[in-house]
Amino acid sequence: MIETTKFGALVSGEQPVLVDFFATWCGPCKALAPILVDVAKQLDGAVRVVKMDVDQNPAIAQNYQVQGVPTLVLFSKGKIAWRQSGVLTATAIVQHVRNHLST
Repeated sequence: MIETTKFGALVSGEQPVLVDFFATWCGPCKALAPILVDVAKQLDGAVRVVKMDVDQNPAIAQNYQVQGVPTLVLFSKGKIAWRQSGVLTATAIVQHVRNHLST
């Protein structure tokens, strides 16, 4: 379990953070995992990719109003820049991240 304050500090830093809110029992979440490895490689350190188990960290999931899994949330300096539920291709995720970070 991660303390809410530690998570807040993580997403408030200078480096943007892409959080994958997931559950271990979720089939689509399992399908998204290797896609996020590819996303991290394509973004080459421009964004930190973090996985957040909603069952282990229910307070954090509730705080960010995560209703379903998987849900991706891009944080930029502590603010939500983009969020999307469901499985996307690596290309689509990279495009969304780049679009939201360039604004």
